[in-house]
Amino acid sequence: MTGNVVVQRPDSIAAAALVILWSSGFIGAELGTAHASAHTLLAWRFLAAALILVVWCWYRGLRPTWKGIRHQAVLGFFCQFLYLAFLFTGVGLGVPAGTAALIAAMQPLVVAALSARVLGERFPASRMLSLAVGFGGVFLVVVGDLGGTTAPWLAYLLPFAGMLALSTGTVLERKLNTAEPIALALCIQSIVSAALFMTWSLVAGDAAPPGTSGFWVAIVWVVVLSTFGAYGTYLFVLRRSGPTRASTLLYLTPATTMVWAFFMLGNPITWIAMLGLSVSLAAQCEWKYVAGRVFALTSRGAPPPSRPAERASRNSAATHEPPRPDPGVSYPRASIDGG
Repeated sequence: MTGNVVVQRPDSIAAAALVILWSSGFIGAELGTAHASAHTLLAWRFLAAALILVVWCWYRGLRPTWKGIRHQAVLGFFCQFLYLAFLFTGVGLGVPAGTAALIAAMQPLVVAALSARVLGERFPASRMLSLAVGFGGVFLVVVGDLGGTTAPWLAYLLPFAGMLALSTGTVLERKLNTAEPIALALCIQSIVSAALFMTWSLVAGDAAPPGTSGFWVAIVWVVVLSTFGAYGTYLFVLRRSGPTRASTLLYLTPATTMVWAFFMLGNPITWIAMLGLSVSLAAQCEWKYVAGRVFALTSRGAPPPSRPAERASRNSAATHEPPRPDPGVSYPRASIDGG
C-alpha cells in the first residue's frame, strides 16, 4: 500500500501542476497586454524562448533536417503565431482570461470534427452533440461577459479564430506525422514565431519594449510558466498517463483560470459564467472520464500508466515499418500551448 501511495504522489502533483500551469498563459496574456500590445509582448516572449532553446539544442546536439524545418515552420505558424496572436489580441481588447480559456478548451472537440473530414477518422453523432452543447455553454459565458466588460463583441471572435488555428495545426501535425524531439520542435517554432511577431512589431512601430517592470514580469511569466512549465508538465503527464488523461486535465483549466483571474486580476465570476462553464465542461469532459481517469490519479486503484512507446513499436512491427522515436521526445498530438 505504501508503494502505491509513493507511485501515485508524482501523478497527483503533476496533474495539479498541469492544470495550474496551463492556465497561466491566459493570466500572462492579461498581465502583459496591460503594458504593451499583444504582438510586442509575443515578439519578446518568443525571442527569449528561442534564444534559450537554441542554446539548449546546441548543447544537446540536436540538429534539424530541412524536412523537419519545413514541417515545424508550418506548425509554428498555426499553433503558435496565429493561435497566440488571436488569443492575446482578444484578451488585450478586454476579453476576460477565463472566457478565453473556455473558448480555447473547445479545441479537442473541434480537432475531432476536423479529423473526421481531413483524416477520415470516425466522428459519432454523440460527439457532434457534445460539440453543439459545448459551444452553447461558451455562448452563455460570452453573453454574460458582454454586460460587464468593455470589450466589443467582435473581440470575442478572436479567441475563436485562435482556437480554430490551433485545431488546424493539430490536425496538420497528425497528417505530417512529425518526429522531431520536443526541444527541437519548440525551438524551430519559437524562431518562426519570434521572426513573425517581431516583423509585425517593427511594421507597427512598437517593437521596442516598454520600460516598465510589469512588462518584464509578464515576459518571465509567459516564458517560464507558460512556455516551459506548462509544456514540460504536459509532456510528463503524457508520458506517464497517456493522452486521454492529459486531455481530460486540460478541460479543467477554464475554471482554474476564472478563479485565478478573480484573485489576481479582480475579474468577477458571475452566475451565468458558472452556468455556461458547467455546460461546456459537461459536454467536453464526458464526465465518465473525469471519474475514471482524473480522480484515479490519486486513488489506489488507478490504472497503470499507458505505454505509448510500446504501442508504437507493436504497430510499426505489424506494418513492417521502422519504429518511430519514443513519444517522450516527439511533438505531442493534443494542444500544446495554453498560452
